[in-house]
Amino acid sequence: MNEILKNKKLYIFDMDGTVYLENTVFPFAVTFIHKLRKAGKKVLFFTNNASQNVRVYLDKLNRMGFEATKDEILSSADVCAAFLTRYRKDKSVYLLGTPELEECFCTYGVPLTDERGNADIVVVSFDKTLTYDKLNHACRFIRNGAEFLSTHPDLNCPVKDGYIPDSGAICAAVTASTGKSPRYFGKPHRETVDMICEITGVDKSDMCIFGDRLYTDIAMGASHGITSTLVLTGEATEEEALQASPDARADFIYPSLQQVDEDIFE
Repeated sequence: MNEILKNKKLYIFDMDGTVYLENTVFPFAVTFIHKLRKAGKKVLFFTNNASQNVRVYLDKLNRMGFEATKDEILSSADVCAAFLTRYRKDKSVYLLGTPELEECFCTYGVPLTDERGNADIVVVSFDKTLTYDKLNHACRFIRNGAEFLSTHPDLNCPVKDGYIPDSGAICAAVTASTGKSPRYFGKPHRETVDMICEITGVDKSDMCIFGDRLYTDIAMGASHGITSTLVLTGEATEEEALQASPDARADFIYPSLQQVDEDIFE
């Protein structure tokens, strides 16, 4: 029995590749999370994927059977938007993002501008509606002095037949054109950990994070004193995990959440 994982108070779950893959749910994940709640544990779903918002994720998780509540869901979009409202108040933002991300930013009161206005800040995200014109306008604003931020650093998003370009890949194109690098939010960055602590009231030592990606999910644990568990249902392989540098090394490795469930409850 894994006593370390069993005694945690907050269980943080990455979504895609960890509890589901695209639109296919891992049934063992549903079972495990129900058991955690029944045992009095707190659960938080945290995804770097900012192409959707909490409303969309809540609907998706509940259609899959997770019985999630709104306060159990957080994304890199929330972390970035909260930073903007707290530390860049009233600064105009040009956003490379989906309509769902725009909705999230508007909910936080972030003042968005289009290509005809002036942008103090450019935020680049996982924009599935990306066009050449949008990319060009973002680069122009950054060359003219706009601050360059990004919701999350993920290079690819896992799908059933492989991967599709994510936020980090789009940022790489902007960097290649402008020579400027972004400040990233989401996992594994400190702002994410601070927001989770603030919202849940749980100390980092009483948290554990489950994920499939070394440089985001596992790196957040390794860099901030949070117990991390890699599951091999998504991006990273066991060989990659064993060869990882200390700042992206998992405390535990399991084939899937099914084996974590068995190790904690059976």
